[in-house]
Amino acid sequence: MSEVILSVLGTAQDGGLPHPNCFCENCRRALADSNFKRTATSLAIFLPAEHKWHLIDATPDMREQIARFQLRYGMESQLMSSVFLTHAHIGHYPGLMFLGKETINSHRLTVMAGPKMKKLLESDAPWSQLVANENVSIQELKEKEAVYLSNETTITPILVPHRNEFSETVAFWIEGLNKKVLFIPDIDRWDEWDIDIYELAKEADICFLDGTFHSPEDLAHINRDFRQIPHPLMTETMERLRDLTEETEIYFIHLNHSNPVLNEDGLLRREMEAKGFYIADEGMEFRL
Repeated sequence: MSEVILSVLGTAQDGGLPHPNCFCENCRRALADSNFKRTATSLAIFLPAEHKWHLIDATPDMREQIARFQLRYGMESQLMSSVFLTHAHIGHYPGLMFLGKETINSHRLTVMAGPKMKKLLESDAPWSQLVANENVSIQELKEKEAVYLSNETTITPILVPHRNEFSETVAFWIEGLNKKVLFIPDIDRWDEWDIDIYELAKEADICFLDGTFHSPEDLAHINRDFRQIPHPLMTETMERLRDLTEETEIYFIHLNHSNPVLNEDGLLRREMEAKGFYIADEGMEFRL
């Protein structure tokens, strides 16, 4: 039986924490305290027996994220075997630029993407240069079709509704021999999906779910309307899944810089944890 380790590399919404051009309480704290800083959401799947690893989403913070991973697991200078992309928003694919000739200069590194995302990367600059220079090889993900990372480890895409300006958006099932993980960093609204999140989460041992906003008040102090940035509210997700917490570990990820639950000593954080829900933190690892 081969060990599979799922490692959390980043947990913030696309802009990270601190967020560009923001001086809210959370961002000021992150500027002053590096321990409070969070990088954009990303996961790694490590297969120690094969001495290989795979990356989920290539964030703008990929440079430091992969370095920390490589140092932690003794993989110095060994690149990921593949990159799986969820969609074409800025927190999820710009890290591909580091694979180009100006930096890593990788050779035909496998990038797995949905059909629209694949077309974007192959046809639009600057990403098309990575293809032309054979830094990457773009392979198409097919919905609900498992990709085998090893004989015992698979990753399977499922389509989710999410402001698909340039590409489709996928979530992933990640399965090892013993545990099944549901990863949904971005989705517009649970009600807009033709799948019941309760029934889907019930199948999982561990869930990482879109926790961008806790409530509508998150953005009020910086004059942003959360309805213009569709994501399910954490309060709604907790209400929907409250009966699952004893059988499924549920972590919120993709946290916006304004989210009050980032304060580990705050009342909302304590209330959330009392209900059996958790915040994903960078450096967490799960054996699948």
